[in-house]
Amino acid sequence: MSKKGYWVALVDIADAEAYKGYIEANAAAFAKYGAKFLVRGGRHTDPEGPAGDRQVIIEFESYEQALACYNSPEYQEALKIRLANSTARFAILEGV
Repeated sequence: MSKKGYWVALVDIADAEAYKGYIEANAAAFAKYGAKFLVRGGRHTDPEGPAGDRQVIIEFESYEQALACYNSPEYQEALKIRLANSTARFAILEGV
């Protein structure tokens, strides 16, 4: 049994209206690769300094599935929109 994979992103959004296009565009990749949102925005507290405007944690069935989603043509197209309208600290992690 493989370990789950996760995307963790701390995002600062420069253009909130344009960023909505990224959210719409990434849906195809997330559906195809079985992404499950554990955290997507919402309330947060930054006790050790700024953690971005938006925090996201996405779970995948495996680390390999998380990598495949990121590298997919569907996500790479959506990523262009995110990169043009935000900056992020982003990692793909293997669970325990």
